Amino acid sequence: MTDLNTLRYSEEHEWVAVDGDVATIGITDYAAEKLGDVVFVELPAVGTVVAAGAVVGEIESTKSVGELYAPVDGTVAEINDAVVDDPSQVNAAPYEGGWLIRLTIADGAADGLLDRDGYVAFTEG
Repeated sequence: MTDLNTLRYSEEHEWVAVDGDVATIGITDYAAEKLGDVVFVELPAVGTVVAAGAVVGEIESTKSVGELYAPVDGTVAEINDAVVDDPSQVNAAPYEGGWLIRLTIADGAADGLLDRDGYVAFTEG
């Protein structure tokens, strides 16, 4: 199980797990709950260069269509094909099998994001 206290969070409800120069990104359980049952996920192609704040994909649920934003600058190193094939994983395990993309990032790229306490305060505010 992922330790949610080690993750960084964006105000667009993405989480980021940094391991060296790789950032694994998904949407938070808060976002997954607000979206409802996810039925479609569109992700960027491997090799795409993304800027923090830019739209990099789309998540469609039974309630709405939402955009996926890059929380950090980087280059798409991997996408989670399993989520594309079975979008329900985003709801079932948002911090495990429901991750969306992995980016190659520069050192310190996630430093400006919220920690767990900051994210919880943001969602409760």
